[in-house]
Amino acid sequence: MRISDAVTVSAAEFHRNIGKYQDIALTRPVAITKNGRERTVLLSVEEYARLKRRDRRALAAEELSEKQIEAIRTAEVPAEFAALDEELEDRAQ
Repeated sequence: MRISDAVTVSAAEFHRNIGKYQDIALTRPVAITKNGRERTVLLSVEEYARLKRRDRRALAAEELSEKQIEAIRTAEVPAEFAALDEELEDRAQ
C-alpha cells in the first residue's frame, strides 16, 4: 500500500464514522487530518504486521557466522564512493 492510495478524512469526520473508516482501512490506508494536515494513518493489522516485519534487525557481533564475518572482511567499497574516504580522512585530522 502507498500513502497516495489513502482515503483522507478529518479527525471530526473520522470520529463521527469510525466504523466506516475501520472497514476502509482493511483495504487501504486512512489518513486522518487535524487542522488540514495529515497527522495519523489507520492501517489494517495485516498491513501493520507487514511493515513491522520489514524493520531492520540489529545483531551483536558475536551472533555473526564465520561466513558473514568473512564477507564483511573482504567487502570493498565501490569506486564511485571513493570520494567518501577523503571525507573520513579530513575528519581524522
